Amino acid sequence: MFVLGLTGSLGMGKSTTAKFFAEEGVPVHDADASVHKLYEGEAVPLIEAAFPGTTANGKVDREKLAKQVLVNAAAIQRLEAIVHPLVAEVRERFLREAEQAGAEVAVLDIPLLYETGGDARCDAVVVVSAPADVQRARAFERPGMTEEKFAAILGKQMPDAEKRARADFVVDTSQGYEAAHQQVREILARIAKMANRKS
Repeated sequence: MFVLGLTGSLGMGKSTTAKFFAEEGVPVHDADASVHKLYEGEAVPLIEAAFPGTTANGKVDREKLAKQVLVNAAAIQRLEAIVHPLVAEVRERFLREAEQAGAEVAVLDIPLLYETGGDARCDAVVVVSAPADVQRARAFERPGMTEEKFAAILGKQMPDAEKRARADFVVDTSQGYEAAHQQVREILARIAKMANRKS
């Protein structure tokens, strides 16, 4: 099975691109969604123990947690040490199940793929990209986005140009949905040839 990493900075259209892969019948693992589930499940007592007062009603309060960790590098590392192993477990289970189901390609949708070394688990990487002005406009459409938050999020992410340089494939989402969907189809066609070459 060919493991395809999918990543892209804030506001680049990564979630939409992930949907296009799913529409083409490719199983997609959403790292953010699995974190959300963990924040309502097994990660809750561990996070409460490390960051008292950040959980309520059996869930992690993301706003309270963000206040404690966003600008504190040591706190971010402590949080990642709790969450990353749990996320890795969920991801490996997804890959096993996709392979058992006979999938030829599986997508790992991971926002901080390069930053966390997740690309080592992938046969190829797709970077979703758009010009900086488009990215900024999209980011500020999100509720609660501020200059400070935008800068903090971008500060944690590898620059877009560097991601594009390392990528095997780039999907440019600035040309609209249909153009981006067509790029996804072309990537899958190219992977089918690559996968055939491997066997």
